[in-house]
Amino acid sequence: MKFTHFSLLAAFALQSVYSVPNLPSDALKPRRTSSILINPPAQPPLPSVQEAASASASVGLNLTNIQGDILIGMKKNKELFFFFSIVDPTSFKAQLGADILPFITSTTQVLDVSTQPETLVNIAFSQKGLTELGITDNLGDTLFAAGQLNDASNLGDTTSDWVSEFIDPNNLLHGVLLLASDATDNINSTLSQIQNALNGSISEVYSIQGQARPGDQQGHEHFGFMDGISNPAIAGFSTQLPGQALVAPGIILVGEGGDGTARPSWATDGSFLAFRQLEQRVPEFTKFLIDNALSEPNLTADQNAELLGARMMGRWKSGAPIDLTPLADDPVLAADPQQNNNFNYSHPGFNITTDQSHCPFSAHVRKTNPRLDLNNANFTNHIIRAGIPYGPEVTDAEAASNTSSTDPSLERGLAFVAYQSSIGTGFAFLQQKWANNANDKNCASSYSLPQGQDPIIGIAPEDGPRSVGGLDPLDPTRDITMNQDFVISRGGEYFFSPSLSAIQNTLSA
Repeated sequence: MKFTHFSLLAAFALQSVYSVPNLPSDALKPRRTSSILINPPAQPPLPSVQEAASASASVGLNLTNIQGDILIGMKKNKELFFFFSIVDPTSFKAQLGADILPFITSTTQVLDVSTQPETLVNIAFSQKGLTELGITDNLGDTLFAAGQLNDASNLGDTTSDWVSEFIDPNNLLHGVLLLASDATDNINSTLSQIQNALNGSISEVYSIQGQARPGDQQGHEHFGFMDGISNPAIAGFSTQLPGQALVAPGIILVGEGGDGTARPSWATDGSFLAFRQLEQRVPEFTKFLIDNALSEPNLTADQNAELLGARMMGRWKSGAPIDLTPLADDPVLAADPQQNNNFNYSHPGFNITTDQSHCPFSAHVRKTNPRLDLNNANFTNHIIRAGIPYGPEVTDAEAASNTSSTDPSLERGLAFVAYQSSIGTGFAFLQQKWANNANDKNCASSYSLPQGQDPIIGIAPEDGPRSVGGLDPLDPTRDITMNQDFVISRGGEYFFSPSLSAIQNTLSA
């Protein structure tokens, strides 16, 4: 294809130079005219560059040193998770600093369209990957060091359901590249450039392509619920919204204020990435809601089925919390970040230890973020969720049969990503101690009835049936039995996402 004089000028006009720490100023990346990210109104908005700069100055946070995926939450349009093995460590280290670092996107770059690249690129390493690179420092996280496979039984996983690449000892899963854009062609092009630059020093182990759901389902996961609303605000980065948790940066970022664990200095501004491939059995979930529809007066059968789903999740599909609107969805409230997170399960004239008319004790959003249920409202068990749906929409055949297809190409679910400075107090705690625990004793309130397991992501011992109480507002003592899981763990791994300076000065050295 020949370029005309005009097209050459246009191509150069699309280039902009922006600084990456300690890299030459001739590192060019294309300038965008539209954002790489989605921005559903229900999700907390990202700060502007100016707002983030002002906030970070107050706590000394260096946003140009932090990889861009960590703090932006669930706002990716399309994303590829490329899991790799390092086959030539010496060559890889040299290329990582010289050729790959210019691709790595910082937080500051993501916040403004003019500095966003065509494809956001981040990289993270497993403990095996760091060892392969000769990094022997203890990062202070035992779950990361052991790997997720060793944690599978604690998480309630059945490893026979895991994707083989996550358990095969011959597949040395050393790292993952996260490539996000608004077009698959951009992702494929960038991945090809990175692979060419690495010149055979890595090999692909596995990959998952995620994408935001189409049309008015953008921002919703495959069961249909708006996702990512309850991510906390990070001091030094974002402005706290009403009802939103505000956490110290060290709850998410290693080595920053609020992180009380001893770390090697180079690990500062990194974050532990818990990755999970979570299959969602959507036709089965839909049939369960219909078969077990509630009996609230003045609601149709379909509305009572929808009400059951909302009480299981703790939010309506729009994202409106049932604690604020218990019997009917409110899309206007859902679309207002000033309102849609402003609740804590307490209500005038109601006893928080007995009232399930607003929100069941077992609801997913309550199990994973207990708010006022805890003694200490400033609890540290927070994560930044930054995943994305994967797989196609439900087919007509699946909907008609109420059964998910066995065709692997039709598997759908959530490529779950959680960032935290401690996996043990972050993702693993939420899954094991709260979601899987039928009688959580960490809450301050002495509930008059058992909470039950999380009806969405909770996993029963030995994969048996789960009896969940509190879902029926007319009879909170009624147990609803769930004989199957609608979310199936297909496995994953724990990674560390280092800062840009760590990539340049430690991992490449």
